[in-house]
Amino acid sequence: MPPASPTAEPPGAGSALEAFFLPAGPGRTGNRFGLCHRAQGPVRGGVLYLHPFAEEMNKARRMAALQARALAADGWTVLLLDLAGCGDSSGDFADASWADWQADVSLGLAWLRQQVDGPVWAWGLRAGGLLAAQAAAVPDGPDHLLLWQPPASGRLLLQQFLRMRAAADMLDGGGKGVVEQLRRELAEGRPVEVAGYTLGAGLALGLDAASTRPPSGRAGHLVLMELSAAGHSLSPGVQRLADTWQSAGWQLQTAAVAGPSFWQTTEIETAPALLPATLAALDPISPRRPKAVHS
Repeated sequence: MPPASPTAEPPGAGSALEAFFLPAGPGRTGNRFGLCHRAQGPVRGGVLYLHPFAEEMNKARRMAALQARALAADGWTVLLLDLAGCGDSSGDFADASWADWQADVSLGLAWLRQQVDGPVWAWGLRAGGLLAAQAAAVPDGPDHLLLWQPPASGRLLLQQFLRMRAAADMLDGGGKGVVEQLRRELAEGRPVEVAGYTLGAGLALGLDAASTRPPSGRAGHLVLMELSAAGHSLSPGVQRLADTWQSAGWQLQTAAVAGPSFWQTTEIETAPALLPATLAALDPISPRRPKAVHS
């Protein structure tokens, strides 16, 4: 499929689902694969989905697709964007950097703003939530944020990822000091192999430094959704995160939902209760627009 200009309508515009490529932009190479679910009925705004890290991206694809379809049916135009080195986008995961991913977020947001007349949300899952929070700090960032299972920091996510290598090495009789050694190699600019992925320093160090701190000088709406086995209340960590954003002036809405950690389950699983809970959280913030009446 030929690449589509980010200023032009992608092939198949007007259909419910469109697949296309966006050029990475000035000074960058390759294309980014996008899957757009067009809003059905009056358009309420746009939503950019930012996927999680490494294998979590693949485990979460099913839930992302289900939520994107549900959002589109509820009046939202949703763009699912494969970041550099991921999915069908150009480049290798080993060569991607955090700065590349941040530029991809800006690319997706700019495209969405050309497609919709209404607020634009950044919807991030796990590491995608870190990217969404950072995007909120720039002038052309999202108007509002929807964060699924937001981490307090990228350092925690990187540590969890590196521990998979340590666990694998333990099965082979090693494992002691593995995480520390991997961190030293990354700090020296060397890539490391973890769970079938070659992780470059440019991506690892950017992830390690990222956080979900609120930006200074601007505020919007923040929806925080957390899954747990019981779904009764937010975990202490996510509650602290919510309090921090609220203190920074953001209008906050939170929900604890019962369901599996689908991004890390052995088999592909879904959390059905999360779908309507997400729609319900957005409803009072961006009400549905009335259908046009033709005389």
